[in-house]
Amino acid sequence: MTQITEDTFEQVLPTFKESSTIDLRETAFIDPYGMVGLLEIGELSKSKGGKKIIYLPESEEVLKYLERMDFFKFIDRYFSLDPLKPQISEKYLRSSYSDVLLEITPIEKSDDIHFIVGKVKDRAHSILTRHLNYDENAINGFIVALSEVCQNIIEHSEYKGFVGIQKYHFQNLNKNVVKIAVMDIGIGFRKSLSERFSLKNDLEAIEKGLLHGASRYADKGRGHGLSAVRRFVKQWNGKLSIRSGAAKLSIIPEWARGKAKELNLAYFPGAQINIMLPEV
Repeated sequence: MTQITEDTFEQVLPTFKESSTIDLRETAFIDPYGMVGLLEIGELSKSKGGKKIIYLPESEEVLKYLERMDFFKFIDRYFSLDPLKPQISEKYLRSSYSDVLLEITPIEKSDDIHFIVGKVKDRAHSILTRHLNYDENAINGFIVALSEVCQNIIEHSEYKGFVGIQKYHFQNLNKNVVKIAVMDIGIGFRKSLSERFSLKNDLEAIEKGLLHGASRYADKGRGHGLSAVRRFVKQWNGKLSIRSGAAKLSIIPEWARGKAKELNLAYFPGAQINIMLPEV
């Protein structure tokens, strides 16, 4: 597979889940969704008692990008690497790259969210103001949306997760876009909400959470976090997709591609959230 992104995830997931090896040697592009997805595939495999072998990309450009996104900090927890030590030119190690809003970061407890928000705040002004033309209100909305999707893992997944954020230049749009990927392999939307609602499938569960503000908790004021994220993404003409179990629900602006509703996908536990915000 030459690209590992949200667009190709449905093709790579069945192969990567079932095989004992993951071959990235020909990979020419991988985004935060692809990176976090790979870590979660590895984590799922390890939780079932086996470490997969991962053949690393031959492209030094891709290796450099993985390095500066801190991918290698976590990869050997879940995979056996081949080659054991990726060959990366010394000068490219750990420079400060202005387009990385947040390297791959684990979400395990509430303190992690404070750390994530603090780190993103430090970089948000230079990246979101300069590259996306966001004003102070938009930056605050961005931080709130990020907090909410991370908080969702702490409150609902009964597991830990990962987040990564990167700015890209979309050549076909001639615009800058920020991608946020947040994933876990926890109990997922359906199991979380089935404590209070009767749900026929994963898609209905995602719709309940995203479109109707449903929560597994009955307390007043709960369940509005994802609805607030949806409103923010819509306000800034962004794309939002949530995958959970065997379904995916997306809110797609005119500049993006994809299907609004997908059922009968390869089953994968937890929730996989992707947010794309374009320059204004």
